[in-house]
Amino acid sequence: MTSRNLVPPTFTVPPTTYSAQYFNDFVRSLSLFILQVQQPGEGRHTDLVLTALQTNDAGLEIGALFEVDGFIKITRANNPHPEGTAATSGVGTVTVSTP
Repeated sequence: MTSRNLVPPTFTVPPTTYSAQYFNDFVRSLSLFILQVQQPGEGRHTDLVLTALQTNDAGLEIGALFEVDGFIKITRANNPHPEGTAATSGVGTVTVSTP
């Protein structure tokens, strides 16, 4: 959040006894904080280093970055990059005889 011009909510010291007004203010501040964190923001960077990126999009939200064979990719709903694919199959039988 440091790159955005957001005013963080204030969390004051709670009173010694229960106060409905304090609790309502606390919930309002917490809701504002969660909303601010979840909203996308602008970004302009001179240097950017990404480490430990996933190699597939399994479990990532739409728009998250991952790396495949040295290329950065963005998770999209209609273009999956599964974790791996495997299959086994059988065709007929083989008999080996020795003299």
